[in-house]
Amino acid sequence: MAIDLVELFGGYGVRNAEAFTDADQAVVRIEEIYRDAVTRLRAALRRFAAGEDPGRPDSFYPFVGMMVQARDLALDGRIAYGVLHEPGVYGTTVTRPDIFRDYYRGQLAMLMGNHGQPVVVGISDRPIPLPFGVDEMPEGLSEEEARRLQHLFPMPDLSRTDDAIANGTSDRGADRPGALALFTAERVDYSLARFFHYTGTSPGWVQRFILLTNYQRYVDHFVSWGRRQIEEGNEYDFLVEPGNVTTPNERMTEAAPSGLAPSHLPQMPAYHLTRPDGRGITLVNIGVGPSNARTITDHLAVLRPHCWLMLGHCAGLRRSQQLGDYVLAHGYVRDDHVLDREVPPFVPIPPIAEVQVALQQAVSNVTGLDGLDQKTRMRTGTVASTDNRNWELRYDEFFEKLSQSRTIAVDMESATIATNGFRFRVPYGTLLCVSDKPLHGEIKLRASADSFYRQRVEQHLLVGLEAIRLLREQGPERLHSRKLRSFDEPAFR
Repeated sequence: MAIDLVELFGGYGVRNAEAFTDADQAVVRIEEIYRDAVTRLRAALRRFAAGEDPGRPDSFYPFVGMMVQARDLALDGRIAYGVLHEPGVYGTTVTRPDIFRDYYRGQLAMLMGNHGQPVVVGISDRPIPLPFGVDEMPEGLSEEEARRLQHLFPMPDLSRTDDAIANGTSDRGADRPGALALFTAERVDYSLARFFHYTGTSPGWVQRFILLTNYQRYVDHFVSWGRRQIEEGNEYDFLVEPGNVTTPNERMTEAAPSGLAPSHLPQMPAYHLTRPDGRGITLVNIGVGPSNARTITDHLAVLRPHCWLMLGHCAGLRRSQQLGDYVLAHGYVRDDHVLDREVPPFVPIPPIAEVQVALQQAVSNVTGLDGLDQKTRMRTGTVASTDNRNWELRYDEFFEKLSQSRTIAVDMESATIATNGFRFRVPYGTLLCVSDKPLHGEIKLRASADSFYRQRVEQHLLVGLEAIRLLREQGPERLHSRKLRSFDEPAFR
């Protein structure tokens, strides 16, 4: 007997449900539901600002779901995502189709192709919070009106917004479908709202390949390199800087420079070199420390990048290392502690083979060194990330730990970035540059630091850019390793 999907999902609070066998049509319906919901929300806010009764806006997130039976399962061990491994009913709320249109289309097409079942799109029972659906609040609201606003309109519900699915700690109840995606719509909107605050750019500019650094000099070289790409009319469309300052490629005849540079840079400024397919490069200067590294990757993760790479400086621990040498991390000592509750310390953080190979090949391509000669400039091994910037002052304590773990370098961000990549299923990699050797008396003094920066920073950035080129050319699908997926994994990448 055929199952009535509309009735089935209606039992989970989904209204106006429709079944689709075409991903493009399903995405069009998602767009319609989201657009209508936001339009009603904004209209209600305008009525409130005019002194009228706004009513309770009927503004709810779109819902996407699928039901699979045992006969529909596709237990192909080669598939890393886009597949469900247990019979049941699955679903998720979705948001911002203007940003995620291609992502939704790809995930739904893969899901339907692997199971031969339609997807259901409808209106969920989760209201869109006012701050997530409205860009600006009306001017001139009194304190009393602002308080009334909190009661008349839906507001973010942090009790329903967490990372339990990604952390593997969610409790699937019988009253709701199983998870189809790592993030609910509210969790995604939470990060999108925070992203501009931290980076000074809109999240829609974020590209699928991301470089993270902890020094402004990398930014300077990236902007100079990006401007050359734009001026030479290469593959990139726009260079976007904080304040959404955009410089278009001259072939973008209908586009003009726009945006306003902020008077002060944000906490972690972002720069985007965009491509039409979204597979350009985003660089974020995360500053120093594991807290910043966690914060920005918490928010970048909802945009589902294909990869993020850490390019930064480190302390070399081996006598044979020289200032300016590269360190390719194969393992991490997590002495940063900022993710211990989400990813317990007993969880190993494995290297991603495709990323490791690309970084090693990029070093060879840029430096011209290969084989044994490459070992004179690059060492592979374990990197320790600490939350103590003055770890050198606890020499005896750290010496034993670093010796036992065979650590070859110390920094403050790499383990955090790799761990959050593991947690959020985002392929990750680390290539550091030795800027000092405190255990051997070579500390970063002004004169030696200036010389180091002149000689190595630009080359280090070029290695990162070359690695991204290699990863892009091999196809991002190869990046999304099965080692990042759990046995009860949501289907969306």
